Amino acid sequence: MVIRATYRVIYGDTDTMGVMYYGAYLRLFEIGRNEYMRARGLTYREVEERGYLLPVTEALCRYRRPARYDDELVIETRVLRARGARVVFAYTVRGPDGEVLAEGHTEHGAIGPSGRPVRLPADILDVLAPEGG
Repeated sequence: MVIRATYRVIYGDTDTMGVMYYGAYLRLFEIGRNEYMRARGLTYREVEERGYLLPVTEALCRYRRPARYDDELVIETRVLRARGARVVFAYTVRGPDGEVLAEGHTEHGAIGPSGRPVRLPADILDVLAPEGG
């Protein structure tokens, strides 16, 4: 399942070359993650209230073309894997013309209140499970 979110590039997202700063794409990934979970009926806040945190353990972004100030972007998010204590989200960021600007993924490891890795409960994994399993 792919969930789409939109974001308009603000001036503060751009660097001195007039393009979106490379680090801002990770924030787009976070927007995509949050909207993915919300669309599936579970917010990050609810996960945290149940005592689970999902820190990023790995992030990758491949930059294809630059985004510029005032571009309306589409962030496409899907889950590649959700098992045990690990969740992997994949992202595609598209520009106003639908062209791919960036692609990437983030891997998350679930931890409990003690800061130690924990398995996510079945109901959370069900919400995060990729379509078809």
